[in-house]
Amino acid sequence: MTWKRSYQESLFREIVVDNFAGGGGASTGIELATGRPVDIAINHDPAAIAMHKANHPETEHYCESVWEVDPRKVVRGRQVGLCWLSPDCTHFSKAKGGKPRKKSIRGLAWVALRWAATVRPRVIILENVEEFKTWGPLDKEGYPIKEKQGRTFNTFVNALKRQGYAVDWRELRACDYGAPTIRKRFFLIARCDGRPIVWPEPTHGDPNSPAVRAGKLKPWRTAAEIIDWSIPCPSIFERKKPLAENTLRRIARGLVKFVINSERLFIVKQDNVFHIIRNHSDLVSAFLAQYHTETAGHEVRGQSLDQPLLTQDTSNRFALVTAHLVKFRGTNTGQSMDEPLHTVTAGGNHHGLVYAFLVAYYGSSIGQSLNDPLGTVTTHDRYGLVLVRIDGVLYEIVDIGMRMLEPHELFAAQGFPPEYIIDRDYTGKPYPKSEQVARCGNSVPPPFAEALVKANLPELCELTMPAARRRGAV
Repeated sequence: MTWKRSYQESLFREIVVDNFAGGGGASTGIELATGRPVDIAINHDPAAIAMHKANHPETEHYCESVWEVDPRKVVRGRQVGLCWLSPDCTHFSKAKGGKPRKKSIRGLAWVALRWAATVRPRVIILENVEEFKTWGPLDKEGYPIKEKQGRTFNTFVNALKRQGYAVDWRELRACDYGAPTIRKRFFLIARCDGRPIVWPEPTHGDPNSPAVRAGKLKPWRTAAEIIDWSIPCPSIFERKKPLAENTLRRIARGLVKFVINSERLFIVKQDNVFHIIRNHSDLVSAFLAQYHTETAGHEVRGQSLDQPLLTQDTSNRFALVTAHLVKFRGTNTGQSMDEPLHTVTAGGNHHGLVYAFLVAYYGSSIGQSLNDPLGTVTTHDRYGLVLVRIDGVLYEIVDIGMRMLEPHELFAAQGFPPEYIIDRDYTGKPYPKSEQVARCGNSVPPPFAEALVKANLPELCELTMPAARRRGAV
């Protein structure tokens, strides 16, 4: 076909542009698909550009507002095969809560029309939160006008169509494409080359789904995969500064939901590769607690480790909690802490420090000490000693550990390759953890970009060397 021949002849002159490049999530996914770095990256944030430069040194970087960059000048006559845009989503997201929005930030997406009208990229891909579809006018106080939700979005789509683009959009989940996070995002694809818009088929799915059981899809990658088990999880009872009451409440609720009442415990055995967890217990049951503002009595914010990680934002919201378990030894009730230690036998150390307490299964209570009078007894069972039965064997909780997830764990959850540089910029200047986490929360999971580019620009992926080879992977 004539169009195919002329199209292939122009491939080597096409370039890839990443607007709102951030720390490089989309660029990384594009590179994984095409085997070559993106040609142009644009972002107004010097810190983001510095991280992008560290990982994509061959890219042309523009640390400017997207409105200050003239597409014709930076393209320099080259054809644009792909223009990727990830405009600021905070003033669309429901995470913004009841705060007013800024029209200027919501309007950043209009830069797609500037690129379409000036250099006519063959394919445009825009990524944002799912609420992007509700883009509409704001009132004088900056709040969305409910009756006009979606009007600006429709105008935006029609403007692209008037430029000769076919347009389609869909919401995708990162866990369906190989990232161990459930992060859901809105994607809009526009193309002007007459070829169809293609939505990539999922590669992963719910482990219990027929497709996974039949071997058609891989099971979702889980949060457990990204945990660095070599990092100690210190006891919450040995901290110099006691944890806040809300934190203790989260831990207690999580223990009730994910350990005590769970039918599917995530168990780390002490004699396997995870033996580095600091404890002398027989088993360790682990889960993630999630830090968000909450009201007493509300549903637990957290998750089991056998599921993909919940969506990560720009703050570190996840803490690994480990419940250390030992077999409950029948009638052996132990001893008081104000007595001399009982005889230690040659058979080993049979003494464990047991933090026994009662867990209350209602309201905002996080439980009570056994030294205090029992709280009001209701007509239903409301209290329980912290015991767990696993495969018919009764265990008691002897210690509880907690630590926040580290930035490299969070980046792994987003689907970044392990060699991605997150702790320093291209000059070697170190990044504090807060900045690393912020870059992660704002990032596009690379598997998203990789799957979308492979589906819609396969010819760019076929005519370049594999990204795995370029990045030095085996």
